[in-house]
Amino acid sequence: MRHANRQMRLSELQNTLEREPFLTDEELAFRFRVSVQTIRLDRMALGIPEHRARLRALAEMQQSELRALDPEEVFGDIVNLELGSSGISVWRAEKQHAFARSGIVRGHYIFAQANSLAVAIVNAKQALTAKATVRFSKSANVGEVLVSKAVVTGMRMGYTRVNVETKVDGEQIFLGDFFIISEAGRRTGG
Repeated sequence: MRHANRQMRLSELQNTLEREPFLTDEELAFRFRVSVQTIRLDRMALGIPEHRARLRALAEMQQSELRALDPEEVFGDIVNLELGSSGISVWRAEKQHAFARSGIVRGHYIFAQANSLAVAIVNAKQALTAKATVRFSKSANVGEVLVSKAVVTGMRMGYTRVNVETKVDGEQIFLGDFFIISEAGRRTGG
C-alpha cells in the first residue's frame, strides 16, 4: 500500500512542478501533507533539482531572449518570455526588501519587478516606461514568492501597452498598466 501511495505522489509531484515550478520544498510538503525531507527524497528520485536551481535554469533559458534590457538589469527572475506577447517573472522577497519593523515588502520593489518585466517583453533594442498606472491591493511579506505575469494588450503610435499582474500564493497584490516607448517609437516622434 505504501509503495502505491509513493508512486502516486511522485507522479502528482512531477505534474505539479511542471505546472508550478516556483513552489519550494516547504510549500510542496504542506500541499502533499508530508515532511520536507520526503519531498526532497521524492524530488531526487525524479531527478528534479531544488527550487533555486529550477528558477535559475528557467531564468537562464530566457535571458538570451532579452532585447531591451541586459539580464542584470531585470529585477526578479524571468522564467517565461515571449517577446511582443507575454512573460512571467518570479522573485522571493528578502529581509533587505522590507520595512524592518513590519516585514512588509516596500512597494518600489514590487513595482520594479513588474516594470522590468513590462520593458523586457517589448520586442525592441531599447525601451523605456513612458507612463504607468498601478494599484497595490495587498501587501507582501519577507519570504513570500511574487509571481508577475505580463501581457501585451496593444500597440499604438510607438507605444506598447503592457498589463502586469503580481500575485502571492495565487492572490493578486499588484496590478499595473504600463505604456512602454521603444527605440522605433522615439525616432518617428510617435
